[in-house]
Amino acid sequence: MMLLADLLEELPEDLARQVFTHASWSERRSDSYTRLAFLGDSVLALAVTTYLYPRLEAEHFGAGRLTKIRAQAVSGVSCRAVAERLGLPERLRAAAPPGVRDGVAALVGTERVLASVIEAVIGACYLQAGYERTAEAVVEAFTPEIEEALENPVDFKSALQELLARRGAEVSYEITGEEGPPHERTYAVVARVDGRELGAGSGRSKKQAEQEAARAAVEQLAGEP
Repeated sequence: MMLLADLLEELPEDLARQVFTHASWSERRSDSYTRLAFLGDSVLALAVTTYLYPRLEAEHFGAGRLTKIRAQAVSGVSCRAVAERLGLPERLRAAAPPGVRDGVAALVGTERVLASVIEAVIGACYLQAGYERTAEAVVEAFTPEIEEALENPVDFKSALQELLARRGAEVSYEITGEEGPPHERTYAVVARVDGRELGAGSGRSKKQAEQEAARAAVEQLAGEP
């Protein structure tokens, strides 16, 4: 079984350095992990989708349910858990320039940063090792999160409602766009709290788009102090 930790160790020095460089640590954005994270996000989604698709019966797992399971399996919460298991916070701390190390603890404790770093790792491994090896390693690394999503699926709208209830706030959902013919319509939705946009999402149904917006909002709140 291919391990993501092994692929990470195979990365050439320049690519490994980029994986663990926050955008604020470099004058050139191309030296940071942001572009690798963008690439890795797509590889992660494809790897998990390809793993799930043939294993779940079509009669019980339609596109909408598959989308929810995948969204939970690759969410910011899941990515953070995988990053921590791989010891990425420690590697990020070690890579920080001397002048910024006082603020590194808060940075590496942020879900958004750790999610981006694990995505950057995946993106870099894809460039170095190719899709097949990387996808196998990704599925192995995310297996606990995939199993959790299958056994205990999360309703992101309910999860967001619970988070906001603790703050005495309520969420509203607004459809911001519709595209495509009636039989292939795609909806865009934003989740708002007191006029502030917390998350945006899209889907083949209004409910699916609202779930995606709620998921983005939950991840946004998780990254805030």
